[in-house]
Amino acid sequence: MRTIKGPAIFLAQFAGEAPPFNTLDSISAWAAGLGYKGVQIPSWVSSFIDLEKAATSKTYADELRGTVNRHGLEISELSTHLQGQLVAVHPAYSSAFDGFAPVAVHGNSSARTAWAIQQLKWAAKASSNLGLNAHATFSGAFAWPFIYPWPQRPDGLIDDAFGELGRRWLPILDEFDRNGVDVCYELHPGEDLHDGATFEMFLDQVKNHVRANILYDPSHFVLQQLKYLDFIDIYHQRIKAFHVKDAEFNPTGRQGVYGGFQSWVNRAGRFRSIGDGQVDFRSIFSKLTAYDYAGWAVLEWECALKHPEDGAREGARLISDYIIRVTERAFDDFANSGIDREANLKMLGLRSDEGMS
Repeated sequence: MRTIKGPAIFLAQFAGEAPPFNTLDSISAWAAGLGYKGVQIPSWVSSFIDLEKAATSKTYADELRGTVNRHGLEISELSTHLQGQLVAVHPAYSSAFDGFAPVAVHGNSSARTAWAIQQLKWAAKASSNLGLNAHATFSGAFAWPFIYPWPQRPDGLIDDAFGELGRRWLPILDEFDRNGVDVCYELHPGEDLHDGATFEMFLDQVKNHVRANILYDPSHFVLQQLKYLDFIDIYHQRIKAFHVKDAEFNPTGRQGVYGGFQSWVNRAGRFRSIGDGQVDFRSIFSKLTAYDYAGWAVLEWECALKHPEDGAREGARLISDYIIRVTERAFDDFANSGIDREANLKMLGLRSDEGMS
């Protein structure tokens, strides 16, 4: 077993135009001051990183890492959540998702897809240049509008959707493999990969690719009413990244999982700052530690009620408390009798000349 790394913080929800949130240097100083040990960098925030340059210039990547290291921090992962979303977009969402891409490709789905795929390939090389072994992203979605089978889904519709999703991602996964980096899909509503069943369907399409892995975020499973602790038992070998985010689900006589088109504050299921929701983080950290999870515990702040800076401050302390410093010896070593093998055989009523080796 090894001790989970952290606490780290995902910078996407904090990036802004005002100090200290407007440059990688100043936001790193802010994060370090709260007690964080790592930062997960959103690759679409140009004031933090030039993704193409990080992919094509080892010198620039070293400078980027040095900016973070000066504050006693490490880069936990890069994120391409927005670009990953654009690898696969159903036409119903095309206009809404255009805002994730440069103006030059707005209204041109094929050009937008090509742009997104290039971004992912740069992220693979940039991650390698930065010495990282995991990457956070979304899968995108063709089938999401058909999540509920009414009207009845035509035969083969979902198979075709996942077939095309796999076709688009397979060369990206190969590029990450060439760079020694795992792709960690955040299983998330709005993505075709949103639970264990859909992740397995995707694995079938990408031939169980070794680089197709999971960013575990229990908050999304609470809102789906999925057993998030059992999920770790099933998929722990594929969990290579971890967002620490809380949530609560309080159904009423008026609404449940689907939320009745209400605002986040008024939904039965809503995200909360860690410690304010229903997620059993102590059990999660225990399971991940027992399964030898080698990555970071990264705060993702999303809360319908609390101020982000309060959530960030509290999150650093809570994650530090949840992280289990693994023991180097068994708790009952004090009672070790030191008996040798001959004594063991004697205790069992056996003789060493009875054919045992």
